[in-house]
Amino acid sequence: MGSDVLAENTTVTATEIAESEVEQVEKKVSSQNRRYLRPREMFAYLLTAFGQKNLNEFVNGNRQFFMISFLGISGKAYGVIMFLEMLYDALDDSLSGVIIDRTRTRWGKLRPYLMVATPIWAVAIVMLFTTPSFLATTTSKIVWAVIAIFAHNLGMSYFGVWQIMPFDITPNVNERNNLLAAQKFMELFGQLLPGLLPFFIDLLPRQTHNAVGMQDVYSGYAVIMVIISAATAIYGFFVMRERVPLASREQMKEVSVLQSFKIAFKNRPMLVLQLNYFLNGFKGIGASNEKFFWMHNAGALSYSSIASIFTGMPSFIITPLVPKMIRKFGARNLGIYAGLFGGAAYTLMWIIGYKPFGEWNSGGSIVANLVYMTIMLTICGLPNSVINVVGTILQGDVYDYGEWKYGVRNEALIATVSGYFQKAANAINGLLSGVVISLIGYTAHKDVFGNVVRETDSGILRGFWFIFCVMPALARTLYGVSLIFFNVHGKFKDQMLKDLEERRLEAVQKINAETAPTNTEE
Repeated sequence: MGSDVLAENTTVTATEIAESEVEQVEKKVSSQNRRYLRPREMFAYLLTAFGQKNLNEFVNGNRQFFMISFLGISGKAYGVIMFLEMLYDALDDSLSGVIIDRTRTRWGKLRPYLMVATPIWAVAIVMLFTTPSFLATTTSKIVWAVIAIFAHNLGMSYFGVWQIMPFDITPNVNERNNLLAAQKFMELFGQLLPGLLPFFIDLLPRQTHNAVGMQDVYSGYAVIMVIISAATAIYGFFVMRERVPLASREQMKEVSVLQSFKIAFKNRPMLVLQLNYFLNGFKGIGASNEKFFWMHNAGALSYSSIASIFTGMPSFIITPLVPKMIRKFGARNLGIYAGLFGGAAYTLMWIIGYKPFGEWNSGGSIVANLVYMTIMLTICGLPNSVINVVGTILQGDVYDYGEWKYGVRNEALIATVSGYFQKAANAINGLLSGVVISLIGYTAHKDVFGNVVRETDSGILRGFWFIFCVMPALARTLYGVSLIFFNVHGKFKDQMLKDLEERRLEAVQKINAETAPTNTEE
């Protein structure tokens, strides 16, 4: 009798404990108000974003200019290399996406690649901005460029996991969106260091054989950017944690690699978003050639940095407000409005021209034209912070939709498939970026010290201005229009998130039921 009572009490106690544990886990999984991220962890992610933004701004803004002007390859050769890179990426990204998604370590599936990939892209970026003396022939220079560009891409295909981290370090959608908005705000500061480069180039004395040349400034800056980015990434590895429940190795094996790719390609929001990225990527043609505009049309690279000091200011105000704007209008709708506004603004700037106050050759006209360009570029750039935040949040919607629709959360694989479209766009844009330089007839001319001198041909200058304005106008307009077809928004999105919470809760309950203590009667 006493033993029966004791057994009964023991059973009740064990059951109560199991139920208590289930309730705690249920609260953890289902609550969208609970904070998961520690301040130190948020800082680590934002610092990683800061380092990467510095690096990407430097590489993307200067690679083409450096390779054409100093390494000595033609615009056509550069464009072809960028196009071939897309074919290489098809294999590279296929492997990286599958490998990352199926990675299971004590540090998670994403964090290890913050360390593993860093040496690869670090060496590659230094190569991108150096011209060793043994590169004496055109063929050797092209080979050097191919190795550097492809190695950089290989390293970044794995290191890109840092961009997926917000979707795994917290299951709270609101917390995730706030972190992504904070990331974009932090990235505004990540443009400051690359923005100082033109001042070093324009202000340092170069007209003697012993002075520091333009090429040396680029090479030194590349090393500095690599050190900053690598240090912040390593810090992020040691501080951040992954929290969203992952499928077990056994569950992943139930879904073959082929099935995973089929699921990814069936993800409608992903396809729409990639079309959106592809069309918006045409802006990169203008961005990659803007150094040519400031150098040759305006007369000094440092003017771009002066203008950027003011053009970036509205982003510091707008970016923190984007989460509130998204809650009011929705991410998809806000993106549509931002794209159409940007397209109209760039078109107006092109119509007015870049020298409404005369040529950029005297103190008065330089100041007036620079003030005008700064104002117009500020207006054109108003949607930038909105588009940056919206794009990242919509990517999160794509991951959630894939889990809701197919029951499998393959962030890295979806990111890989997304990468196909993005890099196809980058390859085409890279090809066009180089080809348009050749089409307008530009060839770099240098003085006896090896420094690039200003172009004076009016036809070439008009070509630079067309690329600078019209391609961004087209890109922004198409960006806004394409988002009309993104279906994860409004009531559908609200119901989808509710369904996901219920499914995750059921999964946790099942796990706890399987691991709860069993009752035995004597």
